[in-house]
Amino acid sequence: MMKRERNTWIFVLLLLVGIVIGGFLGEFLSQYKYLAFLNYGKEFGINLNRPLLLDLNIMKLSFALLFNINIASIIGIIISIIIFTKL
Repeated sequence: MMKRERNTWIFVLLLLVGIVIGGFLGEFLSQYKYLAFLNYGKEFGINLNRPLLLDLNIMKLSFALLFNINIASIIGIIISIIIFTKL
């Protein structure tokens, strides 16, 4: 039971690392003409224009969730899955 739970957390961690590194590389490599396609992607999320506002009278909290997925982050996800299967 413990081994399966540990594997799940390692998988989630590897996916997050793959997404972050892939997004960073896509942003960085977009300055080069032949690698600019790696930064092509979409933004989607909840309440992009107006975030959810919670007014508690002494403080205000705003909540929004935005994802920016590009081709490089998808490649990062695929590489992280390959790395996880090799572990």
